[in-house]
Amino acid sequence: MTSVTRLVTYTDLHVGATNARQLSVSARLEAVLADGRSVVLLDDRGWSSSGPSGIPALTSPEDIEETARTVVGPDEPFDDMTQEQMAAGHWGYLAGVLGEQGVDVAAHELDRLPHDVVLSERLRAWLG
Repeated sequence: MTSVTRLVTYTDLHVGATNARQLSVSARLEAVLADGRSVVLLDDRGWSSSGPSGIPALTSPEDIEETARTVVGPDEPFDDMTQEQMAAGHWGYLAGVLGEQGVDVAAHELDRLPHDVVLSERLRAWLG
C-alpha cells in the first residue's frame, strides 16, 4: 500500500472575477502519494479580495501561499467547537477521502506533512 508524502494546493486566477481592484483565486488540495499518483482532496475552495486600484502590486506570492493554506483548512471554530475539534474533523475527512481511494492514512499524520502551494502561470503573470 502506498503512503502520502506531501500535500499540494494548486491555485489559479479566476479571470472572470478578477480586475485591477479585485482578485479571485481558486484552490485545489491534493495528496501526493509515494508511487507518484495524486489524489484530489478538496476542489471547491477559493477566495476573493478587493482593494484599491493596482491590487496586483499589493499582493505577493507569499500572500497567496498563506491564504491558500488557510482556505484548504482546517476551518476556524464555530458554535461550541474548539480548534482541536475542527482540526480533527478536517483531517479525519481528508483521511476518509484518501481511504476511498485505497490509501490508508491516519488523520493525525496528514497535518504533519509538508504542504506546498503552487501558483498557476496565469496567477503569477497577474501578480507581475
